[in-house]
Amino acid sequence: MSDNRDDKMGMGTYLTPQEAQEFHKLFVTSFIIFTIVAIIAHFLVWSWRPWLPGPDGYASVSTATQVAAAPVVTPAS
Repeated sequence: MSDNRDDKMGMGTYLTPQEAQEFHKLFVTSFIIFTIVAIIAHFLVWSWRPWLPGPDGYASVSTATQVAAAPVVTPAS
């Protein structure tokens, strides 16, 4: 690697054009992978618990919660 300042991209970057291309390629690849993981995570969360209410509103969500909690909660006698 040359210490000649004319080989560098600009003030303060300290990268040659080849190094800048390598960094850009790594950055774009990482961003695409992150985006794909985020899309998959959002789809899985949406499948588990949708964040927009259905036709009955959020009442169906609270009913499902009560049905799921019924075996756990016992009435006081």
